[in-house]
Amino acid sequence: MSKISKKSNLDELHKFMKKFPDTQEMEIIMGDINGVIRGKRIRSNEFESIFNNGFSMPGSTVFLDILGQTIPDIKWSAEDGDPDTGAHIIAGSLATIPWAKKPSAQALFSFVNDANEPFFAEPRAVLQKTLSKLEELVPTVVMAAELEFYLLDANSDRPTPKTSLIPGIGRPQPGPQCYHPDDLWDIEGFLNDLYAACEKQNIPAGTAISEYAPGQFEINLHHIDDPLLACDHAMLLKRAIKAIARQHDFVACFMAKPFAEESGSGLHMHMSFIDVDGNNYFSQNKKERAQPPYSDNLRYAIGGLKETMGAATAIFAPNANSYRRLRPEMFAPVEPNWGANHRNVSLRIPISDAKNLRFEHRVSGADANPYLVAAAILSGVHYGITHQCNPGKMIQEFEVISLNQEIPNRWNKAIDEFEDSKILPNYLGGEFCKTFIANRRFEESEFNNNISDIDYSWYLRSV
Repeated sequence: MSKISKKSNLDELHKFMKKFPDTQEMEIIMGDINGVIRGKRIRSNEFESIFNNGFSMPGSTVFLDILGQTIPDIKWSAEDGDPDTGAHIIAGSLATIPWAKKPSAQALFSFVNDANEPFFAEPRAVLQKTLSKLEELVPTVVMAAELEFYLLDANSDRPTPKTSLIPGIGRPQPGPQCYHPDDLWDIEGFLNDLYAACEKQNIPAGTAISEYAPGQFEINLHHIDDPLLACDHAMLLKRAIKAIARQHDFVACFMAKPFAEESGSGLHMHMSFIDVDGNNYFSQNKKERAQPPYSDNLRYAIGGLKETMGAATAIFAPNANSYRRLRPEMFAPVEPNWGANHRNVSLRIPISDAKNLRFEHRVSGADANPYLVAAAILSGVHYGITHQCNPGKMIQEFEVISLNQEIPNRWNKAIDEFEDSKILPNYLGGEFCKTFIANRRFEESEFNNNISDIDYSWYLRSV
C-alpha cells in the first residue's frame, strides 16, 4: 500500500451505499495537533459532492488547543479571519458507525494547501513527510500501537475506577491485580461490543489485558506495513473505546496519569523495518531467537532515538497531566535507556526471532497524538542510522537499574528542548515545529494561569 494519502472517489462511496443504502448521515473527521478528533456531520444528499469535489474547513481546526480554542499569533486563527482550507476524504477510511442510533457512517479527511499538497501542520501530513525521507533508506515500516486506558464509573460524581468487587462481600478488590482474567470477565459486555465495532470499522484490535491498576486495561493493535494506517487505527480505536464505554455506563479515560498513586497509561509503539529484499532490516539473518549483540542497524536506530528523545518529549508528553506520569518507579520511562526484554527502559527489544526483530518505544502517554509520536520516532531512527549514533550501554535482561530523571519532567522544559532541537525540524518541517511550539506554549500558559483546587488546599488557610 502506498504511504501517500490517496483521495477517495465516488466508486468507494457507491459501493458503500449499495451495501448500506439506509445511511443517512456521515461524520467526516480528522485528528488535530493534540490528537483530538475534529470534523463535521453531513447529510446523505451531500455525500456525492464531498467525495467527488472535496470540501473546505477552517485551517485552524488543526491548531486548536485542548479546549478547542484558536491560538493567537499564528496563521489560521481568529486574528487573521480564520480562513478555510481545502480537504478531501481519505481513500479506504469509509466505515459504518456501529454505536449510532440511526444508520450512519464515518470517514477520515486530510487538509490540502492551495497547490493540492498535504497541509504542513496536519499531524497525518507530518508523518507522511517523515516517511518520505525514511523510504529513501528503507522502504517498509511495520508497526502497531498498544493503548492503555482506565474505565471509570460514569455514575460517580468524581473520577472513580470501575473496580471489580469481591464476590460475597461486595467490596472493591484491593491491589492492582495485574493480568487477572476475572477483570476481563467483569467487562465482557463492553469487550464483546468493542470487538464487534472494530470488525465493522476494519480496526485490527487484538489482545486485551487487565493492567497494573484497578480499572486499567490495555488493547493491542495488530502490526501492519503502513504507518499512516496504523496511526489511523490507533486514533479510531480510541474513539471506538470511548463510544462503546458510554453505552456500558463507563467513561474511557486516556489521560496519562489520572490517579497520582496508580500506574499511568501509555501509548507504546512497536516498529520493525523491511529492506528492499524483504528481510528484516535490523536482523543479522539468523533463524534462531534474536539475541544481543544486535546488528549495527538496530544499534544505530536506538542511538538516534536516544539522541532525539529529550527534544521529542514535548510530542510524547504533550499536556500538563503527561508529566505526572513520568516518575521513577512507576513503570514509566524517565531516562533514554534501552535493553532486551526489560520493561523499565524507554526502548525495549522484545523477545523475537530474526524475522520480527523490533523495538518497543515506551515513552509516550496515552494522551499523545499517534501520528506525531510515530513521526518523531521515525525521525530518530533515520537520524541514528544515517549518522551511526552510538546507543551506549544496553540494560541486560533481569538487570536491576537505578532510574535517574533525564527525560524532561516538566512541560515548559520539554517545550524548550523541542524548540532548541536542530534535528527534528529537518524531519517534521520547520513551519510545523514553530506552530507546534506556539500551540504548546499558549496552552501551558493558560493552564498555569488557572487557579486549581490545590491552590486553595495548600495556601488558603496556611498563608
